[in-house]
Amino acid sequence: MSNVNRVAGDLGADIPDRSSDARTLGELVGDVTKDLAELMRQEVDLAKSELRSEAKGLSQAGAMFGGAGLAGLLLAFFASLAAMWGLGEVMHLGWAALIVAAVWGVVGALLYSLGRNRIKTVSLVPERTVETLKEDVRWTKTRGN
Repeated sequence: MSNVNRVAGDLGADIPDRSSDARTLGELVGDVTKDLAELMRQEVDLAKSELRSEAKGLSQAGAMFGGAGLAGLLLAFFASLAAMWGLGEVMHLGWAALIVAAVWGVVGALLYSLGRNRIKTVSLVPERTVETLKEDVRWTKTRGN
């Protein structure tokens, strides 16, 4: 029994001997390094998970848009032919085709404008991962002080 424990024992206090609990600085640094590596792995896994989920949703939506686009294209083609032949009954067929083409040009310009505005609202940044990384940096800074 050490002198401190003997004196403390004489006073009635029970102080445990921590000499076997003491860890070296190298062990502590190793633990911190291991914890930081695990934290970084978890952050990368979270980012992968978020991006995988977003990509899966985007690919499914893209496939649906592709099918809808094909159906819409066929509809537009046959409706345009019908409109052109219908207008051809009251005017020369060339002018009727030009009018139908002009209408489709206006529709295309409107759709392009709407699509461009909509795509500006899409964010491909994994927001939760960025936020947790910022929290990790703040936590690390508070631990360093």
